[in-house]
Amino acid sequence: MLKFKFIKLLIAFTIIVAANSFDYEDLPSIQKGNIANGKKLIVLCIACHGLRSQNIKAPVNQMASVVAYGVNPPDLSNAGVIYNSKFLVDLMLNPNHAVHKRLFAMPPLVATIQDASDILAYLKSIAPKHIAPKKAFESACGRCHSLKYAKWTQIGFIPPTKPNFRTGKNIDLLKFKLDEAKYQDYLTRYLGKLPPDLSEIVYKYDDNFLEKFIADPKAVKKDTLMLRTGITKRTYYKIIDYLKKVSN
Repeated sequence: MLKFKFIKLLIAFTIIVAANSFDYEDLPSIQKGNIANGKKLIVLCIACHGLRSQNIKAPVNQMASVVAYGVNPPDLSNAGVIYNSKFLVDLMLNPNHAVHKRLFAMPPLVATIQDASDILAYLKSIAPKHIAPKKAFESACGRCHSLKYAKWTQIGFIPPTKPNFRTGKNIDLLKFKLDEAKYQDYLTRYLGKLPPDLSEIVYKYDDNFLEKFIADPKAVKKDTLMLRTGITKRTYYKIIDYLKKVSN
């Protein structure tokens, strides 16, 4: 009898995971967006974010950004394909609610769902139809997490070793390591703990747990410092595929 009850609970949990993962049912519905108006309103975003696909650089570099905000704001070129639409709209309206953090670095961007939906429409119009697994990881996870098996840090890939002929020291690598330590220090202050390296995460936890946790971290572990990322299920699978490939 106990075994039968356990099987029923396991089935129920699996159904819940499958039904709720990445649906973001707590977020408001979006409106039909106006791309032209969204293109005008995007100026509100590029005060902090870059938009490389449109030849718009971030106003300050990642090291200045982490000092100011605690983390480097992402480039928005791929936002329309990586993130859930409802999440992006809620992020513009109520960032703290969207990511489940009481003091999130981003302030409310717009006052109405319509304006947020217009910006969303523009972001989706410039986003690529598909994104590579590696790029999905870098965009969605790589500003907070390292991936040592891929030589990735929160500030990018570790540069190759090229010692100076006279001194025998690699000045570029030394500067990179100093910047990495500085970035990690500010990130730790902002989040309360340095996010873990993800090189072996796919072997530490099963797929059901990871899917539920990434979709809604605090629903799985109430005291976690992990923020809700708002990615789509498709993006999630791309990231997991990349992590498995790197970990092999």
